[in-house]
Amino acid sequence: MSEDFPVPKVSEDAAVVLDKNQNTSKAPVKRLSAMSVREFYGRYAEPLQMTLVGSESGFDRRIIEPELNRPGLALAGFYTYFAEQRIQVIGNAEHSYLTCLEGGQGLTRFRELCRQAVPCLILARGHSLPQEFMDEAHRARLTIFQTEMPSMHFLNSATIRLQWAFAPTTSEHGSMVDIHGIGVLIKGASGTGKSETVVGLIDHGASLVADDTVRFSRIAGSDIVGTAPELGRSHMEVRGLGLINVMALYGIGAVRLEKALNVVITLRPAEDLNEVERVGLTPQTYRILGLDLPYLELPVAPGRDLAKLIEVAAMDVKLKVFGHDTPVEFNARLLERMRDHRDR
Repeated sequence: MSEDFPVPKVSEDAAVVLDKNQNTSKAPVKRLSAMSVREFYGRYAEPLQMTLVGSESGFDRRIIEPELNRPGLALAGFYTYFAEQRIQVIGNAEHSYLTCLEGGQGLTRFRELCRQAVPCLILARGHSLPQEFMDEAHRARLTIFQTEMPSMHFLNSATIRLQWAFAPTTSEHGSMVDIHGIGVLIKGASGTGKSETVVGLIDHGASLVADDTVRFSRIAGSDIVGTAPELGRSHMEVRGLGLINVMALYGIGAVRLEKALNVVITLRPAEDLNEVERVGLTPQTYRILGLDLPYLELPVAPGRDLAKLIEVAAMDVKLKVFGHDTPVEFNARLLERMRDHRDR
């Protein structure tokens, strides 16, 4: 499996230039504002090893935060700054504390927790609660699930899934490929040769992520990840050939389920480009989901090997990740040579 490479950082010296050369995606951004407990259980019961041990009375409660919480201080009676909008997880410490309190204090503390507007309660490590606790949750219309997973393992797994579910998403028209570990989105109007170019790249060892429509998601602070709609996964439409199955033709290694996006390339007819970049000192960017990515426009003309050019562009992006920016380095050498010549 290819390594995911981060997006190259843009130098501060180029900030003014980038403002003038920034392109922004026009595709609408979608965000999930809430998820019901019913939907949470339906989606993640199997991967999170959850079983329903309480009633379904709280299935209509809404989850509006993609993080989870362990109510340690709350069970001790401290509800200042209590994260009541998050799913609550009862682990070893919380379970031991509730069941060791004497004189009905454990039930009193649990009753107070049930009165909060928490979405649902998860009992980790296969723990169970006394029947009077379960009855209290039922009266408060709070659903309780049980999982065999350790508390921290469940917290991490559930948080990752919820963060992806709540992450902003968008779609871009184009094809996405993985070239030597670099995620490349290839855009262009109909007839510019996107499909033929992608086939050429796959023939040279690239992997197809998505064709025609690419779905992108991004968790705050992380990379943008592209994937294909499930129905069209591993398939391509090539003008003159129709629909082809890339996995069947080239093998399983020619397809990737998802990939971090590193660079956006648009194919344009040569006559539509007034000025073609010659050196690379004025880089352009393309903004998707709040992240600025390197952006290139390649002129389409008879005799040009676009697949090879895009492969070179991907390798150049990887080179910049390792700290080598060829135009900047060449410009520095040129200026140094000019200074030496002037000082003679």
